[in-house]
Amino acid sequence: MILLGVNIDHCATLRQARYRGAAATAGGAVEPDPVAFALAAERAGADGITVHLREDHRHIQERDVWRLRECIATRLNLEMACTPAMVACALKLKPEFVCIVPEGREEVTTEGGLDVVGNRDRVRTCVEAMNAAGIKASLFLDPDEPQIELSAKLGAPFVELHTGAYAHACFTPRRGSEFQRLRLGCVRAHDLGLVVNAGHGINYVNITEVRTLPHLHELNIGHSIVSRALFTGVEEAVREMKARMNP
Repeated sequence: MILLGVNIDHCATLRQARYRGAAATAGGAVEPDPVAFALAAERAGADGITVHLREDHRHIQERDVWRLRECIATRLNLEMACTPAMVACALKLKPEFVCIVPEGREEVTTEGGLDVVGNRDRVRTCVEAMNAAGIKASLFLDPDEPQIELSAKLGAPFVELHTGAYAHACFTPRRGSEFQRLRLGCVRAHDLGLVVNAGHGINYVNITEVRTLPHLHELNIGHSIVSRALFTGVEEAVREMKARMNP
């Protein structure tokens, strides 16, 4: 069975669109509350909760992360940049998982995988710190063999393959080639002993193909579930995605 990590960032995006700069309180008039969204997702069967604490705090705030650490019953996956400040934050928070991602202020959301080859020493330092603290580290990668191979050499136990290029190509002639890249990436990562997760741009349509990728352990899905929840409610949106992932 493929596990589902629900990314709640865009519940926070909706809150920040209305209440950016409001007092640092949760609940009450400051809504929607991402923690309440996470708890509803868990009730519907989410296997974990994912958040990206970005340097610019555009959606998830540090107080959200600490409340999640206290409230959720499954496990917390913290997406984070490979910076000393975020390493220190993770070591203090002690989530079950971290996913190390690239981060750019100009991007709307994370676009593209981490360049492990070009940032070998920084990534190694981050992975070693997480491993020493008992936090499982994942590297968010494009499905490129050199990036996958170096991730294994640096001691990361997990990789999360970036499905964004495939998602953007779903209704173009490139769909088949992008899916094949992902398939080969899954096989190579598995052969190297890495646990294979995937995420970015997965929705209720392309999940029927994504779920056929070999060796998948978990999918992290956010925007599509938050969008569906506007029409059906959080719990129904999560249940429907889980049903499509594991028919």
